Parts: sequence; C-alpha cells; structure tokens
Amino acid sequence: MIGPAIGGFITEHLGWRWVFWINLPIGLIAIALVLARLRESFGPAAALDIPGLSLVALAALALVWSLLRGNAVGWASAEVMGTLMSGLVLAAGFVLWELRAAAPMVPMRLFASRALASGMSASVLFYAAMYGVVFLLPQFLQTTLGFDAFGAGLRLLPWTATLFVTAPVAGAVVNRFGERPLVVTGLLMQAIGLGWIAEIVNPAVPYSALVAPLVLAGVGVSMAMPAAQNAILSSVTVAEMGKASGVFNMGRFLGGMFGIAALVATFSANGGAYSAAHFESGFAAAMSLAATLSLAGAIAGLFLPARRRIAGAAAPQDA
Repeated sequence: MIGPAIGGFITEHLGWRWVFWINLPIGLIAIALVLARLRESFGPAAALDIPGLSLVALAALALVWSLLRGNAVGWASAEVMGTLMSGLVLAAGFVLWELRAAAPMVPMRLFASRALASGMSASVLFYAAMYGVVFLLPQFLQTTLGFDAFGAGLRLLPWTATLFVTAPVAGAVVNRFGERPLVVTGLLMQAIGLGWIAEIVNPAVPYSALVAPLVLAGVGVSMAMPAAQNAILSSVTVAEMGKASGVFNMGRFLGGMFGIAALVATFSANGGAYSAAHFESGFAAAMSLAATLSLAGAIAGLFLPARRRIAGAAAPQDA
C-alpha cells in the first residue's frame, strides 16, 4: 500500500492535519461510485438489537479508553483498571445477552465454527503486531535513522507494497489449498521478518539491511490477511456474512489498539525517545513482541480446517 508514503508527503509539505482532510474527497468519490456501480441487497428482516448494540459499544469504548490511557497515566492506575474491568464486564454482559436474545446482533453460535474462531484469533494477533509496527517503525526511521516524514513513508514500501503482488496470488492459491497453509506460513514469515529486525537494529544500521526482513514480513502478512478473512466469511451463510464481517472488523480494530498499546508499553519499559540509542533499545524490544504476537497468530492458524468449507446459503433479496 502506498498510504504511508502519501501520508509522509502530506505531513512533510502540508502538515499532519491534512492527513485527515484528504479522506473527505476520497469518501465523496467512494459514495458516488457505490451509488452508481453497486447493486443493493438485503438480508433477512430482523429487529434491531438495541441492548446488544449498547453493551458492545460501551464495552469497546471502555476497552479502547483503557488501552489509550495506559501508557499516559499508568497501567495500574484507578482510571485504567476501572475502565478495563468495566469493559470486560460489559463484554461478558454482551455475550450473555446475545446467548438469550431472540434476534441477536452477533449470534454466539457463529463462534462454534472452527474456521471463524481460529481465523478471528489469528487475525486479532497479526493485526495487533501489524498496527503496533506501523505506529513505531516510521518513528524509528525518523528518530534513529534521520529520515524526514516523506522519506520514512517511502522506506515502508518494501513492507506495504507487497500487498499488490502477493494478495492476488494468495487469493488464487487459497481456493486450491485452503486457508490454513497461507495463514500459518504467512504469519511465520512475518514473525521471522520482525524478529530479524529486532536482532539487527542499532543506531548505525543502514536502511538497506532492513529491506529483506521488511519484504519477508510484508509478503507474509499479505498472504495471511486475505486467507484469514476468507476463512471467516466462508464459515457462515451468505445471509450472515454481514455479521461475520462486522465481527472481523471489530476484532481487527481492537487487536490493532491492543497491539499499539502493548508495543508502546514495551518500548517505554526498555527505551525512550531521548536519543537514537534509547529509541533503538525500546524499538528492538517492541519488535520482539510483535514477532511473538505473529508467532501466536500462526499457532492459532493451525486450528483452521485443512480445506476451505463453502457454506450453502440462499441468495440475498434484491432491493
């Protein structure tokens, strides 16, 4: 993806606030294309699950709040521990409500599927690693190696641009071999690539030494990402794909928040932004944690079914 390079260019020449404003014209163009090109469809009619919606929204708010504030006010502070425990209690309440609701927003029976449960576990873990690295790696390139924002964005391309090449190939291969080999192999590659970076980083490391592990990690996650999503969505009927997609995206964002918080906490415990040497120490420890999260995702991927299971379903109703 070229997003980091574009973001670096905008930050360098226009200011970081324009990174958010640039989404406005993109969103308007996307709305116009959706209205003009996509056919609307509907799933089965169902009542809105207001209690479930309220519980999950409040749980997400409390959990995200605790993750955002942990490094600022301390993980053992009353604020963080209170919001964290509240989030967990609300999440448990959401599960209990969904188990008894007549029209649940997220039917808990979906998680009985090994493909969905394993795919979600792997996704949360590799998104935690990926989002944490996306947060810290550009800062390492600027603080330790001395590149400007645009230069740092360009130097992320060996990692992010692999998606253009790898994802189409992975999409074709997954239909033949199933999701498990791609998820497991891809996340092992990401773990090796990030662990490799953790071993070689120092204030004098040349950027060229980072290219190979960045490509390895990028190819790996580009293999695992579409395969895990395919496993999740293929485990449900067509009528339930919207719910499965919502679960996937919620897990992706919560996993990303957890990954950023965990890597920043590890960074702060082992280094700091006071100098290039201090930054390198914290960065190396954070990359080791990211590699561990990726390895845990690969282990979760081992529990995926050996072959993709195609769920039979009725076609959605046209608008």
